Amino acid sequence: MDTATLTPDTHAGPYAGEAARWQAVAARDPAADGHFVYAVKTTGVYCHPSSAARRPKRENVEFFDSPQAAEAAGYRPSRRAAGRHGALQAQRAALVREICAYIEQAETPPRLDELAARAGMSRFHLHRLFKAETGLTPQAYAHAARARRLRRELGKPEGSVTHALYEAGFNSSSRFYQASETLLGMPPSAYRQGGLNARIRFAVGQCSLGAILVAQSQRGICAILLGEDPDKLVRDLQDMFPKAELIGGDARFERLVAQVVGFVEAPSLGLGLPLDIQGTAFQERVWQALREIPPGSTATYSDIAQRIGSPNAVRAVGRACGANRIAVAIPCHRVLRRDGDLSGYRWGVERKRELLQREAAEPAPGKRERAPSA
Repeated sequence: MDTATLTPDTHAGPYAGEAARWQAVAARDPAADGHFVYAVKTTGVYCHPSSAARRPKRENVEFFDSPQAAEAAGYRPSRRAAGRHGALQAQRAALVREICAYIEQAETPPRLDELAARAGMSRFHLHRLFKAETGLTPQAYAHAARARRLRRELGKPEGSVTHALYEAGFNSSSRFYQASETLLGMPPSAYRQGGLNARIRFAVGQCSLGAILVAQSQRGICAILLGEDPDKLVRDLQDMFPKAELIGGDARFERLVAQVVGFVEAPSLGLGLPLDIQGTAFQERVWQALREIPPGSTATYSDIAQRIGSPNAVRAVGRACGANRIAVAIPCHRVLRRDGDLSGYRWGVERKRELLQREAAEPAPGKRERAPSA
């Protein structure tokens, strides 16, 4: 994909400066709705630019890029803004669904200016709106759509890799093979054969949370699975890589497993091993945000959505947490619902509760008691 085709405008849009925004508020410009909101310090409410409310004094006004940003600053929506916000949200969601469908059906990734013209808005506005609704830029969404199409084509028993690359919208085999490792996580021929020729070492052990399976590819730890039944954990690994060469760990690998078990028992110690993280662009952003939550701390799904710059993608954050297959090292157990409920956990809510209680009881990293020197 030509990475320049789906990048946003270098300028910041038609309502970037405060002077332009104030002018839109003064004119009650309906075209500015969705670009920003304005908040009134004396009343504590925010409105959309086209609001028919009495115009406030300029010195009492501040601007925010979104209603969420205004609410995070302590403002509440006016009654008109609340109703208008719901209607705008529905319109935005419908528009983004249409753009997503257009990207998925296009033979080659469409350019950002083509998408913007279809949506009837500027490149900058569409880029920001699309990311807010989906958690991905149009470029990243097109990348993920192409990966899905490629996987689907390679999964068909008939046809060749060459046929699959053209069906996925690649114009030449050279560009296809350059991108295939990123799209698939392995060469296309290996993916088509269910991970054939991939070598994954694994071993099953026991920890205080039950059975634990640790698997390592050539790139790093690719799975840490928890459960009650060791055999089921092995079957789960086989399902993930149905034709990979699974190799039982030797004595050296057993030492690595012991290191992982020690980390599970005391997460604040850190793991210090490379991870083989394979997911969509959005999933990897979520998983990186999870890894930034320190032991002993928690965050809500909404917090994570805010941290990755996609405040409306709360449900997508939850799905990304559920797709995580590297337990504890990617600490999805540290994410709670807004009301503090533990909610679901791939390896059981009781394990989640135990991990959180254990981390809360641990001293912070760097503050562990040291044995007195001799």
